[in-house]
Amino acid sequence: MFYHLLYPLNKYISFFRVFQYISFRAAGAFVTALFIAFIFGPKIIKYLKKHNYTESISEYIPEHNSKAGTPSMGGVIIIIGLFLSVLLWNDLLNSYIQILILAILWLGGLGFIDDYLKNVKNAKRGLIAKYKIYGQIVLGIFVAVVVYCSSSDKAVATSISIPFFKNLHPSLSYFFFPFVIFVIVATSNAVNLTDGLDGLSSGCIAFSALGLGIMAYLKGNFKTASYLNLEFLPNVGELTIFTTAIIGTIMGFLWFNTKPAAIFMGDTGSLSLGGILAILSVLLKEEIFFAIVGGVFVIEALSSLIQRYYFKYTRIKTGQGQRVFLRAPLHHHFELKGWPEEKIVVRFWIIAALLLVIGLSTIKLR
Repeated sequence: MFYHLLYPLNKYISFFRVFQYISFRAAGAFVTALFIAFIFGPKIIKYLKKHNYTESISEYIPEHNSKAGTPSMGGVIIIIGLFLSVLLWNDLLNSYIQILILAILWLGGLGFIDDYLKNVKNAKRGLIAKYKIYGQIVLGIFVAVVVYCSSSDKAVATSISIPFFKNLHPSLSYFFFPFVIFVIVATSNAVNLTDGLDGLSSGCIAFSALGLGIMAYLKGNFKTASYLNLEFLPNVGELTIFTTAIIGTIMGFLWFNTKPAAIFMGDTGSLSLGGILAILSVLLKEEIFFAIVGGVFVIEALSSLIQRYYFKYTRIKTGQGQRVFLRAPLHHHFELKGWPEEKIVVRFWIIAALLLVIGLSTIKLR
């Protein structure tokens, strides 16, 4: 909105030229999202506590009983901060931003329904899992179709970048459609699984968003993209502003989400942010890069899958199921090993930071 309203005024006042620069608007988006979270956070927490819209603790995690009564649906804070910041600082005519705004509303609404059913209507399981998956699949189909149809070169539209290799951009052809759906569904649920300790998923999301934001800035600038041997994607630089809005709203939410958490993210936040990060990687053609910088989410999801299917396999083979981990996802395994929650969270953040550096190092290797 600022870009559309204020930048044209540069004809009369030269100061307003700053609104053409991605770096300036990215900084503005970060600060705006941060302060919106600070402003709305206490009000939302107070409202949720007043109406007793609190998280029910799973019977399988008895050590979390002390967290009973903590408000959930904290993703509302995140969605408000992100949405308003994007409206204020992004070019709203940019097709990439339009796709992401729709994703915010779609996935945020899907997660909110799930949280509403669990915390307001006391439906223990919330929205039935298959309906959540269907919602994610519909969004995945939409994103894939828009990306495919908006490009005149279908081979380029369906290509992906392979880190560590120069000029390797294989086209997935028609496999592009199931691939995009898989990336969105898998990431949404992986981030949701990671949201099990105070501040854990928030910090990891921030590191992943930072990596994608840097990639968007590089690929959106013709000179830097050429120098680094990256694909130049016109207008993709606007995604840098979007990612700083994500980081800003996450930092604001983390203010209230650190141990002891005053509020939990809930599916409103985890499902929506997971899907949004996935869509960003698709738009940037950097799905594999994202799998590296978001490696914590990959590990958490794999630990749950390994636990589940190994248990089923051993039960069929021996009649008694066995487990690889003490409990899944992986952060609960370390809880049962006696690690304090703060230690697990900080160490996972350190791993996320390391993976970010590894992912960024692949840029120069191309």
